[in-house]
Amino acid sequence: MALKDITLGQYFPGNTIIHRMDPRAKLLLSILYIAALFTAKGPLAYGLLFVVLALWTAVSKVSPRAILRGMKPVVFILLFTGLLNIFYTPGEVLWQFGFLTVTKEGLWTAFFMVIRILMLISSTFLLTYTTSPIMLTDGLEHLLGPLKKLHVPVHELSMMMSIAIRFIPTLIEETDKIMSAQKARGADFESGGFLQRAKSMIPLLVPLFISAFRRADELAIAMECRCYQGGEGRTRLRQLQYRPFDLLALFLGLALCAVIFLLRRFGL
Repeated sequence: MALKDITLGQYFPGNTIIHRMDPRAKLLLSILYIAALFTAKGPLAYGLLFVVLALWTAVSKVSPRAILRGMKPVVFILLFTGLLNIFYTPGEVLWQFGFLTVTKEGLWTAFFMVIRILMLISSTFLLTYTTSPIMLTDGLEHLLGPLKKLHVPVHELSMMMSIAIRFIPTLIEETDKIMSAQKARGADFESGGFLQRAKSMIPLLVPLFISAFRRADELAIAMECRCYQGGEGRTRLRQLQYRPFDLLALFLGLALCAVIFLLRRFGL
């Protein structure tokens, strides 16, 4: 797996209706979609959720290849989750060898579990692909605004989450550069056993941590030079405002959750 395959945190600028949506609406829609995913049970429900995800991808004009490329880092998790469900779900036995038992219910559970994880990751990717880190910060801060009455540092928490997402591609690029430099000096990160490969990562991790701390220090100094004082008394260049399409999308999201709940209720 190449580091360039990790696309979490990247933002692809665009002028589609999805890109122009209010970030609060997109965050709420993502939450509603995830809730519907964990409510879904039968093929019809998963089919409906897949159609919604495909339409969302088509309207946002995000390349399906970019989403599939971002799935490579989670292949091991998908395989591990699928195998656990196949061998450890009780039901009608289809095949058995020693303590390993494959059941019909296990196959179905593994299939739907993998599909659920794939659609969950895809919806998260679409959120970050179509929303800039600044807009994500503003939207998250507005949604968590009521917690300010409980003296929760909402702005600071939103800023930290945004910075973390923003610097994922930067750290990945930095890791790739350090790895290439170490390989040019004769480092080998792929051969040997597990312990040998773990030891070979030390020349990579040490400069990466130093670089990350240096970037964090530079960012802190830059924010102090610009008189950053937190969220109190701050003004905004862009004022968030729900538009008719945002409200329509939220209504459709609620309707989707209701339909998925009814399908589960009637065993479909």
